[in-house]
Amino acid sequence: MDNKKISKLRRSRGYSWEDKLVKRFNSSPNWKSFRLGSPSIALPDIVAINNIKRTIYVMEAKSGTGTTLYVPADQIIRCFHWMYNFEIYDIKLVILAFKFLSKKRLKHGQYAKRKLKEYYKICDESNIVSCTCDYNGELYYTIDGNRHALSLKEIKMPFFK
Repeated sequence: MDNKKISKLRRSRGYSWEDKLVKRFNSSPNWKSFRLGSPSIALPDIVAINNIKRTIYVMEAKSGTGTTLYVPADQIIRCFHWMYNFEIYDIKLVILAFKFLSKKRLKHGQYAKRKLKEYYKICDESNIVSCTCDYNGELYYTIDGNRHALSLKEIKMPFFK
């Protein structure tokens, strides 16, 4: 596959994951969710609101076939900056949503079956760093080539009863 096709496939997977999250929220009582657009316009991937509970989730969603998924710090910062505009909400969270697909990429064009896994982590604005989530849900960041554990609280999403 050439680079153009690979890039299109990755975008398609990302869109599919975001679309699935939006549909899950919208099928949950009192929740409304919106996919905001492409990263080139400096918006988060998803915003979900519950006006009854005065709650807003601003989300960055990542999916893939690898063993790790990476979130750059600037995307997390963008979520926090965007979230601050919604002062009327009592509960405001930035959430990282990770989806590891049921096929694991071995090498170019080769895949193995595995269990599909999803993780939802609440970002801590006191420690915003580029981070990586592994297939087991462990988060870490890297400084000067050294890996450091990053402990973010897991959140149960309203669409999982």
